[in-house]
Amino acid sequence: MIPWLADSIGFPPLGAALDDPNGLLAAGGDLAPARLLEAYRRGIFPWYSSGQPILWWSPDPRLVLFPDEFIPRRSLAKVLRNRDYEIRCDSAFETVVRACAATPRPGQDGTWIGEEIVQGYCALHRAGYAHCIETWIDGRLAGGLYGVAIGRAFYGESMFSHATDASKIAFAHLADFLREQACGIIDCQMRTSHLQSLGAREIPRSAFAALLDRLTSMPAMRGWSTLARRWSREKPQ
Repeated sequence: MIPWLADSIGFPPLGAALDDPNGLLAAGGDLAPARLLEAYRRGIFPWYSSGQPILWWSPDPRLVLFPDEFIPRRSLAKVLRNRDYEIRCDSAFETVVRACAATPRPGQDGTWIGEEIVQGYCALHRAGYAHCIETWIDGRLAGGLYGVAIGRAFYGESMFSHATDASKIAFAHLADFLREQACGIIDCQMRTSHLQSLGAREIPRSAFAALLDRLTSMPAMRGWSTLARRWSREKPQ
């Protein structure tokens, strides 16, 4: 049996998480900003399907990407140099979250991003902790991602593409920005071959939690608006 969360925002110790399914730690509670922030600071995130209670996870090992280790594939590097696009930050947060929810994914029936998730992260965005990076092509939102930033840690949540490589473009610009900001880690949560191809790797949960203790106590990253930039074949503007 996993613990059922009471009104307080506390969580069980990470070592209490189940081995099967990997990382399931608790159920219940809510998605209020205070609880979400407490969860992320400890390396815990919500993930559940329609009809289930809120389920809280902390898998071991944890897939992470250190910004200095981001490796754009040669094909992506070519796209970043040659394609016409515009990067924006936080101009359409709810639209990005809903686009992530609506994007079909191989091996998944439906989405875990229900209305409760949408409203919870929009509240976290209004509080200044959740951000989205958007790729616009020909004046239309073509792809993007959203996540949570606390101190010098960034927690990736989901991404979508309506055009080839659009989410990868957004991720590449995010990685560059986080490196400039001395961000220590990008949490990728679960292992995927796509993220591993960009340089993500697994580390033990204990090491991840120790990193978060240090990084989340550091000053918040600033300058998110500097991610708004245009890129053309001639030169960045």
